[in-house]
Amino acid sequence: MRTMPPESARSGARHKVAGGKTFGARAAAALRPGNAGVVYALVLIVAVLTLLSSQMGRPSYLSPTNVINILDQSSLVAILAVFTTVVLISGNFDLSIASVSAFGAAMALSLVGSLGLPLAMAVALAAGLVCGAVNGLIVQLVGINAFIVTLGTMTAVRGLVLILTDGRTITAKDPEAQRALIALQSGYWTVPHILAILGVAALVVGAAVALLARRTGGSPLKGAVIAAAGLVVAVLDPVLGFELRLSKPTYYLIVIAGVTWAVLRYTVIGRRLYAVGSNAEAARLSGINVNRYRIGAFVLNGLGSGFVGVLFAAKLLAINPTGLQGTELTVLAAAILGGTSLFGGFGSVLKSVVGALILFTLDNGFNVLNLGANYQGVIVGTVVIVAAAIYTIAGRQRQVRRVRDSGAAPQSPEESGVEPERQESLR
Repeated sequence: MRTMPPESARSGARHKVAGGKTFGARAAAALRPGNAGVVYALVLIVAVLTLLSSQMGRPSYLSPTNVINILDQSSLVAILAVFTTVVLISGNFDLSIASVSAFGAAMALSLVGSLGLPLAMAVALAAGLVCGAVNGLIVQLVGINAFIVTLGTMTAVRGLVLILTDGRTITAKDPEAQRALIALQSGYWTVPHILAILGVAALVVGAAVALLARRTGGSPLKGAVIAAAGLVVAVLDPVLGFELRLSKPTYYLIVIAGVTWAVLRYTVIGRRLYAVGSNAEAARLSGINVNRYRIGAFVLNGLGSGFVGVLFAAKLLAINPTGLQGTELTVLAAAILGGTSLFGGFGSVLKSVVGALILFTLDNGFNVLNLGANYQGVIVGTVVIVAAAIYTIAGRQRQVRRVRDSGAAPQSPEESGVEPERQESLR
């Protein structure tokens, strides 16, 4: 008589099989146009600009110098887009980011000569934090629409910039202060053997993921793939001898975007923030402090805006009353290109960064191709509208599929094509 295996063994086997399918389903979902469309768009734009520049006899568009310049030019807007995406995910809106950044820049330049860079930078960050807190408290505790509140604070803070600068351009006149500001923002950091570093890191992470999966009864396939890829990359480093040479703001962007993405993707804070943006009432009933998370998103956005203001001051060593005016629209365009929903609960900071890269890649390409400024605005505006339309239609189609399939059989999150961040928020 054949002996049936214990139920625990059978459930473990089912879990392992499901784990293997889950990894494949996640990989397939991540590559779908609805999820990775912004990445495909960036690749297509770069390919077209490279081909056009080659046909017109222009310098190579993908030259290391040009790539570094694009990353450097987009870094400040991309940092703002990261924090703005957090606010949008929470279900709110912030139009005051450019004014707050200009206010932080004015504060830093006004105080750096007398207080030194560390204290002046601390004051600028504190000013941005206070502006974000005011926005969050008024929106959440008073109950005024975020669009109205941040539109008002945008105008009010811009008035503070005008008062602080006395309507004139202010500069850092002290040579020591200038050197400190230049050291903060200017220059490049070169990281040798970057492939070896990334390969070893991927090897360690893959081994840890595989070990954790085996201990929990899951499939170690995902960790094994990561470890194998890391090993290949590490082995290639001596052959390619690749060095990473990027500007300091680009490294700031990499760190900020990476940490923010990890928090949103893998922590309880991130899952609750997505839940708050998806359905605030359901999140409140489940025990989540909605006001805390939404106010915290505004505070973080204000703090990030103050930091960008300091970097802007360090870049130009000057600020005028109209500095950074209109940047908030570019930041929102980057978030929209990245697929972030203006209604909350859906978005990715990494895709917002790619959206910023698309905008600056287009701008840089227009300059390389010597295309007039009149056409630039038309093309960029059209790209934003088309991207918003694509994401809206894709979202409706996903909803229709979910409603249609829900009557037949339960659908796994990986098969639904929903972003991993949104999936986590629903768990």
